[in-house]
Amino acid sequence: MDKVNIADLTEEQISFQLIFHSGSARSKVIQALTEYRNGNVEGADELLKQAKQDLRAAHDIHFQMVKKEAEGNPTSLTLLLMHAEDHLMSTVTMKDLVHELLELFKSRNL
Repeated sequence: MDKVNIADLTEEQISFQLIFHSGSARSKVIQALTEYRNGNVEGADELLKQAKQDLRAAHDIHFQMVKKEAEGNPTSLTLLLMHAEDHLMSTVTMKDLVHELLELFKSRNL
């Protein structure tokens, strides 16, 4: 996955990149749970791995925004950015929860 450079994007495009990467991760997390339920443990693990990569891309964008602000160039707080940040944080929570559930299921042979 190519690294996104936020200097090349508008503020709206940055928000949409966050939504894109976190949305992709969210879909993979949900699909991982479905794959596990259907008996495809390896497929579930691979989907969680891919979701982590998507979240890594979103976190990199987020870090660039924080760095930019620390350098004195704040980002405008818009409803779109708040939505993007909420999307990212809820996906991180969902990923952590599904990961723990799958580990619990594996340990109990469920």
